[in-house]
Amino acid sequence: MHILLRGDDMLSSRQEELLKLIVEDYVKTAKPVSSNALCEILNVSSATIRNEMASLKDEGLLEKTHISSGRVPSEKGYRYYVDNIMKPKELTGDDILKLQTIVRNSSLVIEDYIAKSVEIVSEMTNLTAVVLGSSSNENKISKVEVVPFSENNLVAIIITDKGHIEHKNIIIEEKVSIDDIKKSVDIINKFIIGTPIDEVPSKLEFEVKPIISQYIERHEALYNAFYNAFSDFTTPSYTMKGTKNILMQPEFNDVDKMRDIISKFEDKEIVSNIKETDKGINIYIGSENEFDDDVTIIKTKYNINGEEGTIALIGPKRMEYSRVISLLDYITKNINNE
Repeated sequence: MHILLRGDDMLSSRQEELLKLIVEDYVKTAKPVSSNALCEILNVSSATIRNEMASLKDEGLLEKTHISSGRVPSEKGYRYYVDNIMKPKELTGDDILKLQTIVRNSSLVIEDYIAKSVEIVSEMTNLTAVVLGSSSNENKISKVEVVPFSENNLVAIIITDKGHIEHKNIIIEEKVSIDDIKKSVDIINKFIIGTPIDEVPSKLEFEVKPIISQYIERHEALYNAFYNAFSDFTTPSYTMKGTKNILMQPEFNDVDKMRDIISKFEDKEIVSNIKETDKGINIYIGSENEFDDDVTIIKTKYNINGEEGTIALIGPKRMEYSRVISLLDYITKNINNE
């Protein structure tokens, strides 16, 4: 999303340098930037700086806070900075070293690798990280297997057509024979292979249940156990790291705002809407995202052996965009190379 100024004019080089300095200073200090602080850096008079800042304000790129005579970037200002001025920041050796401890850990399965990677990035940036797995309707059942431990305790292994594997510990309310468990699984496999996960409960209820009742003695206990197990898998999976990070930012020190952000983090439907559909790393500033007007969401989607998901970093609009993009680019390249 590239912004256009009035008359489709770009800023002058000095105005761009001024906006760059204001954005980057405000990101570091969280304090409005005054004209006096910029005079020596740009080697121009205070009057010139004030005039240029006034022009940037007229264009809607800067705004004045009620507590200071200085200026801060507006949402439009951040967007112009991201689209036209910012360059990805080269990662430091320390950054890469921290991330490589995860990359080189060959014992991690891909889900754990992604979770550990975003946890580290969340700590490095003080942002909240979200990983969204594929939604249920994008995964179809490929196979169901069970590993019985006793007459009323087993582990169900559910495999999807995209190679996603879920394990579910199942407690059966009554004791049933291992033979009946195997018969039930055979019947379930016969009916639900190729079915999207979120349609499985309906198929179990209307197609599998009548058949199981004919062949299995304690069919109700077995059916209820499997039905509950599949119902748990119909919710899109997501992982969230660093939820408290965003609340530590000065932008969110208002109690009502804190409460609002926390309630959104806890709402699975709102979080699931963070899913990214476009290619590349994309930045949604303030009103551009559907989560909250006071945050920026930087997100990208990944694809591993056909299994798609989204990695998102959430924080105040005042964030170090260039570094966040470089970190996100690093982990997604390593994920997609797995």
